[in-house]
Amino acid sequence: MPAVSMTVNGKTVSGDVEARTLLVQFLRENLRMTGTRVGCDTAQCGACCVLIDGDSVKSCSVLALQAEGAEITTIEGLADGELHPMQDAFREHHALQCGFCTPGMVISAIDLVTRNPDPSEDQIREWLEGNLCRCTGYHNIVKAIQAAAQAMGG
Repeated sequence: MPAVSMTVNGKTVSGDVEARTLLVQFLRENLRMTGTRVGCDTAQCGACCVLIDGDSVKSCSVLALQAEGAEITTIEGLADGELHPMQDAFREHHALQCGFCTPGMVISAIDLVTRNPDPSEDQIREWLEGNLCRCTGYHNIVKAIQAAAQAMGG
């Protein structure tokens, strides 16, 4: 089996994987980082989003071997003693209900705000088209992202 090595949430990790192992599988099964969710297995729902070298990516569409040497940030890597401003805004604005989609939404939203520090409601809604939520109807998610953008300096 080939070996893979990457940095996940600031720590170098490695492991032997089958060539067909998806990044989401490596994170969840090998590293036991279960915040990254498996939703649809077809890159349609966004529950598995992680940051790879700063870009939000659906980890069910990336082989673990493709992430060789990459810097990966999962939902577990955002809080450092206190919640990340995006996590705090989701909590404060009731932008979650069941919470299943929340890790992927938060990761995607951080990427958006990093690229566009002051996104409009339309820009947020367009960015989130690849992230599905069955509970909130997105209204509170959009409000949370706008609030977090302000808190992050937008």
